[in-house]
Amino acid sequence: MSEEQNLNAEIAKPSDRRSPEPHPVAARHGQFGVTGSGDTSGFGGLVQPVVLPGESARPYGSWFDEVVDILEELIAEGGLKVGEVIERVVVQNDELTIFINREHIRAVALMLRNDQDLRFELCLGVSGVHYPHDQGAELHAVYHLFSITHSRLLRLEVTCPDADPHIPSIVETYPGNDWHERETWDLMGIVFDGHPALTRTAMPDDWIGHPQRKDYPLGGIPVEYKGATVPPADTRRSYN
Repeated sequence: MSEEQNLNAEIAKPSDRRSPEPHPVAARHGQFGVTGSGDTSGFGGLVQPVVLPGESARPYGSWFDEVVDILEELIAEGGLKVGEVIERVVVQNDELTIFINREHIRAVALMLRNDQDLRFELCLGVSGVHYPHDQGAELHAVYHLFSITHSRLLRLEVTCPDADPHIPSIVETYPGNDWHERETWDLMGIVFDGHPALTRTAMPDDWIGHPQRKDYPLGGIPVEYKGATVPPADTRRSYN
């Protein structure tokens, strides 16, 4: 079995979200990710895995342990099981990311905003990421929360499957997230349940699909310029 087949087989396996080991979610082919006959870089045989980090071990360092401890305490006080709310904690590049089960994102956002020892008063928005091969968690919603009181930046990440792309809206807690959730739905297709007006921001109202997903066709319109025709992007480098 080739290196590429081994990698594809590994991607196909369900990931252990709490494993400390990084798990692959994609494979990039060639120098620039070009597929088919359009690779002119000379690196057509290059296969690079795209991996997500595994769960970090304690102590996390800096203020990270304090925040996670307080959040876990608040979750327990709310009658919830910590393991069912927090999927995993990742510390990478001196940044703290807490993966939250989508069913509890509203409750966690309220805890992070209101607790006097946390005080993450500001949500800088939400953006979407698409990992087509991350089985059961193809769509990721990424929130950046900032504590003005304590001068701390925290990342929350929530996943949902392509087959059920729903995540509760947190606009009620962070009203400034209104437009960001609309944009993430428009371009990535994540449906934020409970949003006051989930309408498109960039694409026409009758547009079909969500163009920033990795499996969305590039398409394009042939453009004629001084007698020369520029073909659509998805056929531009074809040699057939």
